[in-house]
Amino acid sequence: MGRGSDYLAMKTDPVTAELINSDINELKIAAKRLINDATKLGGLGFGTAFLQWVASFAAIYLLILDRTNWRTNMLTSLLVPYIFFSLPSVLFSFLRGEFGKWVAFIAVVLRLFFPRHFPDWLEMPGSLILLLVVAPSFFASTLRHSWVGVVICLLIGCYLLQEHIRVSGGFRASFTQAHGISNTVGIILILVYPIWALVLYIV
Repeated sequence: MGRGSDYLAMKTDPVTAELINSDINELKIAAKRLINDATKLGGLGFGTAFLQWVASFAAIYLLILDRTNWRTNMLTSLLVPYIFFSLPSVLFSFLRGEFGKWVAFIAVVLRLFFPRHFPDWLEMPGSLILLLVVAPSFFASTLRHSWVGVVICLLIGCYLLQEHIRVSGGFRASFTQAHGISNTVGIILILVYPIWALVLYIV
């Protein structure tokens, strides 16, 4: 009986390896087609910029949920540096300019002298504006436009996804609980941009 099982294992191992290799080849072909389609739509830069906008708004959406009805023990404050590193250049420059300085100034004044009129849900947005305004150029320019900022976004997204799955009680539960689907989809969206950007850096 033992010889028969060994014979079957030896016989099926090459078949399994062949199936795995064929799946890997199919994934490579699908990735090449995706890159070609993105190129036809206006180049890889268009795809990266589009995913960057999607990821930024998904992070802002998750930040709003956390301030309203998605309060958990996760470090959702990590969404602030994620938005900092993934925010499109147009919005980043606008918020880092005079408009952002005025918003940051008003937020600081309200927090210092009128704390009762400064709601809790404004703390994270206020911290984000302050970070955008006062961040040194090393973070605002050098790291934001390098692979380091992309890696930081990827690590934040992976942490939030695994923590969300753990808090929800499993991957399947994260899609079935109340608000679970929207939260899970939002976290997945913030993972797509850094993965895509890293692939482009490697290629």
